[in-house]
Amino acid sequence: MGGVVFSIVLTVHVLAGLGVIGLVLMQHGKGADMGAAFGSGASGSLFGSSGSANFLSRTTGALAAVFFVTSLGLSYLAGAKAPAAKSVMEGAPISAPATPSQQAPEVPAGDGSKARDIPR
Repeated sequence: MGGVVFSIVLTVHVLAGLGVIGLVLMQHGKGADMGAAFGSGASGSLFGSSGSANFLSRTTGALAAVFFVTSLGLSYLAGAKAPAAKSVMEGAPISAPATPSQQAPEVPAGDGSKARDIPR
């Protein structure tokens, strides 16, 4: 059940993000009005000259709010899936100390050698 909810929230999150990107790209900047006054662009748009700013900015704000809420929801759902381990070493395998037969064989030292002084 949790996987289905996570998938739905993730889908809404991606669609809201793409919607915000599309709406921001559809809006024209403040400098576009000056160019339109001198004839380099069309001052009217699909929603009218003044209606586009209100409609597009309100829709962008609403989709941004949906994006924010789904971000919080995804972080909650991802944190609720797997409990955090108490320690990194919890899952480490336990090994027994080496026995004398598993240690390196002792090499006899010749005259003048300091091999016996090396700690093992």
